[in-house]
Amino acid sequence: MKSVNPLVLFIIIFVVLLPIRAKAEIILHTENSLYRKITVYENGDERCMRFTRQTSARQTCYYRSNPNLLVFDYTKMMLGSLYLQAEPQKVLIIGLGGGTLPTAISQIFPKVEIDTIEIDPAVVRVAKKYFNFKPTSNIRVFEEDGRVFVKRAIKKGSKYDLVMLDAFDHEYIPEHLLTREFLSELKQIMKPEGVLAANTWSTSRLYDHESATYESVFNDFWSLRRNNRVIIVKNNGLLNMNSIKKNAKALDSRLLSFGAGSEFLLPLFSTKRDWRQGARILTDQYSPSNLLNIK
Repeated sequence: MKSVNPLVLFIIIFVVLLPIRAKAEIILHTENSLYRKITVYENGDERCMRFTRQTSARQTCYYRSNPNLLVFDYTKMMLGSLYLQAEPQKVLIIGLGGGTLPTAISQIFPKVEIDTIEIDPAVVRVAKKYFNFKPTSNIRVFEEDGRVFVKRAIKKGSKYDLVMLDAFDHEYIPEHLLTREFLSELKQIMKPEGVLAANTWSTSRLYDHESATYESVFNDFWSLRRNNRVIIVKNNGLLNMNSIKKNAKALDSRLLSFGAGSEFLLPLFSTKRDWRQGARILTDQYSPSNLLNIK
């Protein structure tokens, strides 16, 4: 029997399976906003939003059968910042997506005040309509650029216990939110015991530059890696691991329903300097994220 060319076999399998994959994804909504193409779709139990045509790129998802259970590891890792700030009173979240983080934080701490910043009004509308995001008197949404908001907050003298940076466009974090100057501005609106958590990639040419930039502003920081990398810093220096474990134990009962308990999170905490020493710091004059974020 004559053997089949492997390339031909691959093409046959791909052509056969493509309609099955396409059928599994149900498009609920598409629109071209001022900033991006937004698509909302369902695939099995998951409802997701993406900003690109790539089916593998997802900005936010939730399980329709269990909306509280977090889909992405990075959102669980972002909640790891609570181990350094166990009783936040005022939280700033830059980047809305489907509203996963403000919704989770408000459920964990019902009395906390949350300011959420989202530059794209279309994302806010989609989050409300398709992802059960509900602004309240304690969850305020500001439709503006995150850095502009921070500059205004500095002038007002606003201070936050916890800042979460989760702003992404269709490629990566906007370059003006990556620089030493921006991180220095964030530092000014953080309380002395304030904590910053930033969602980044774990594998890209930006990794060394981002690490050097955070180190230049905050010195040591915790790094949690699992697909994405979450950087966690404390304004007045790192909290020791014993204190983190104590906070984790106290918070476990509230985090477990989100799939973000200490058994998952604690092993990820690391202060290892795994980046190239001497990497150039990102600044307002040098932040070519479009060139450096290639994986």
